[in-house]
Amino acid sequence: MYVKLCGLRTDADVAAAIEAGASAVGFVFGESVRQVDLDTARRLVARTPPHVLAVGVFGGVPVDQVRRLATASGVGAVQLHGDYPRAAFDDLADLPATLIRATALTPETDVRVGAYGEEMLLLDSPVAGSGHQWDLDRLDGARPEGRWLLAGGLSPRNVGAAVERARPWGVDVSSGIESRRGVKDHGLMREFVAAAREAAGSPAR
Repeated sequence: MYVKLCGLRTDADVAAAIEAGASAVGFVFGESVRQVDLDTARRLVARTPPHVLAVGVFGGVPVDQVRRLATASGVGAVQLHGDYPRAAFDDLADLPATLIRATALTPETDVRVGAYGEEMLLLDSPVAGSGHQWDLDRLDGARPEGRWLLAGGLSPRNVGAAVERARPWGVDVSSGIESRRGVKDHGLMREFVAAAREAAGSPAR
């Protein structure tokens, strides 16, 4: 089970994520209470070991700025979150980084992993980072195959049931591992990783 812990902002957050066994860590560049500046992102990426994917999360950021920030920070992956068109992924295809398409599930969503040229697909709640879980019954008939992550309102308390219901390749969490909005709880981070992997019946990867 691939586990991404998102919205990290401090050295201690990164250290706790690594100790918990996270597969990936996310740093938010778009407007958010969890936003980090370039200098902070560069420092946190440098503290992320090669076996953990450092993801730059971009929502509402123009593609030219995405390119500049991703290159300058050294992230290993770029997550375009929201209504980015296929052309945005085409424009960034030459970056030496994994591309992640993050979107809400609607009747119009193309749930094929790679449909926009991305290497991973993330399905989130309509309001990213809100902590609201969406109706997983909507996946019936629209469940992706391959490298896709479930997000939206997950926490240590409900991730096990969500994994069993949705059967994702991976999971992503931000608000569900916080003691208050924008502040990570390192104990919850450890609990989340353990609960997700227990439900999936898989070891750390």
